[in-house]
Amino acid sequence: MPDRVPLQNVKVAPSLFRRRMDLNEAYLMELDSMCLLQNFYLEAGIILPGQQVMPDPSKAKLHWGWEAPSCQLRGHFLGHWLSAAARLCASGEKPELRAKLDRIVDELARCQQLNGGEWVGSIPEKYFYLMKPGSYIWSPQYTMHKTILGLKDVYVYLGNPVAIDILDHLADWYVRWVKEMEETSPEAVFSGEQAGMLEVWADLLALTGKEKYRFLMNAYEGNALFDRLDAGGDALSDDHANASIPVSHGAGRLYEVTGDEKWKKRMEAFWKTAVTERGMFATTGSNSGEFWIPPHVHGQYMTGTDQEFCTVYNMVRAAEYLFRWTGDTRYADYIERAIYNGFLAQQNRNTGMTTYYLPMAAGSRKTWGSRTHDFWCCYGTMVQAQTIYPELIWYTEADGITVSQYIPSEAEIALAGGKVQIAQSVHMKNYNNQVMFDEHGGGRVSRWSLRFTVRSEAKAPWTLKLRLPAWCAGVPEITVDGARIENPDIADGYIRLNRAWEDSTVDVFFPSAVRAEMLEGAPDMAALVDGPIVLAALADHDLTVEGDLSRPDSFLLPEMTHTYDFFVWQQNTWRTRNQRENFRLIPLYEVTDEAYTVYFSVKDTPAE
Repeated sequence: MPDRVPLQNVKVAPSLFRRRMDLNEAYLMELDSMCLLQNFYLEAGIILPGQQVMPDPSKAKLHWGWEAPSCQLRGHFLGHWLSAAARLCASGEKPELRAKLDRIVDELARCQQLNGGEWVGSIPEKYFYLMKPGSYIWSPQYTMHKTILGLKDVYVYLGNPVAIDILDHLADWYVRWVKEMEETSPEAVFSGEQAGMLEVWADLLALTGKEKYRFLMNAYEGNALFDRLDAGGDALSDDHANASIPVSHGAGRLYEVTGDEKWKKRMEAFWKTAVTERGMFATTGSNSGEFWIPPHVHGQYMTGTDQEFCTVYNMVRAAEYLFRWTGDTRYADYIERAIYNGFLAQQNRNTGMTTYYLPMAAGSRKTWGSRTHDFWCCYGTMVQAQTIYPELIWYTEADGITVSQYIPSEAEIALAGGKVQIAQSVHMKNYNNQVMFDEHGGGRVSRWSLRFTVRSEAKAPWTLKLRLPAWCAGVPEITVDGARIENPDIADGYIRLNRAWEDSTVDVFFPSAVRAEMLEGAPDMAALVDGPIVLAALADHDLTVEGDLSRPDSFLLPEMTHTYDFFVWQQNTWRTRNQRENFRLIPLYEVTDEAYTVYFSVKDTPAE
């Protein structure tokens, strides 16, 4: 089964994805270290410079919103920041970011000592005792999970010994608290949005082998969602979506750590009820107002609060577990669609800021967060999302290399027979021509015309497996070193190229087409999807599309122009024709401040 190529061995090349990663990195660097630590400092009794008395709070140098000292979730964002910064530092030389990260970890160790040597929270320990029946507190385990996960990632990706030492002492606090709760209020262990804790305790057990982590892992495995999954049927409808998805991550990691098949079955049962038997919006979202939409009735939930970004990020993580176990391309296809219509669509292409929801109602607008005054939960998952592209692209298997995602990048991969250097890019003949492409001259205006360059030291034959996307609208064209492969080996969703590689060039073209995808529960409404990319009309009201829905090209025209961007042509932009009201469609991920409409009323009029 596929094994992820280590992050350190992958570089994302200049492209749409690199640009979004760079926006994200700039934001991580921009944020002030003292403000990132403000709530940890306050909990440890450290006076913030110039903040002992604030005569004008509006001018105080602090982070606000969900990071404000008055918010019960304060401090959650720093853990996300640590995870994202650790990945970026591991994937390239980033001395300034690394210095900033190491200093923050050292300051967390200082806070831990001032708190008595164990607790390192941005919230009081007493918040955990307020999870007993009869009290209310807003998600303290969610908040602490982010800190624990961030420190764990700093150790995994960068080997920082201070990070793992902090966690070692913090675990002693958790062991003592769990034992007390098991005697007095056992339900408290499963309160406060604790779903992510199971996965991170399993991670730490695998990293250290220490029995304290096995104890904590075992203590957190009794989530009631597992009982519902075991029972079969719909285990999720109207449940809090982002509180339940991390439960699946816990099951996934326990299967990997323990080898117990019941955890694999639970992960598979989760996917079945979350996706296979539920359906989704064309964008992959399946929640409204943070809650799971019941199966196949998404048309009843077209509001301004669809597709919370945290759910997109966490569902991609769930899909990646399943892809690694099975190699099944349906999981990679899901990830691809979520990347374009979630990771990219919910990040502002100019500022890098996130939007909490991605509304599906006609005439919606994206609501972008500010740089320091909001810090919703989705800020954290967004800064992480823009750092994980390198881990989603290249995989190794016993017989060679698998390409899961088509993101311009290069990788250095160790196979049994020797080292391989491989890269992928968008390839077009006459790429630098400053004239419009001419199909007769060999030019091809398609982002799905790809080139792979291979430099292999492995003398024995190995297989390069290229995912055949589910959206591919015809027979892919493949050439190796200029020679066309007439009958390529295609099986189980992959193009398989097996040979003794040396220095080779592989060109692949995946034909794509716009298709209409009907809205679950609303058979008179559809979205238009170009390859994996959901298209949005720039309109502030409901629109009707009339035509042969099996052939959207019959009522659409591509809109082409040269640009000075990563491609010399505009991508995936269309305009309608022969409609009562014609309109322009662009990728949903390009929509910024404009009003947009994703789902259209449709009148299917098949050609005679």
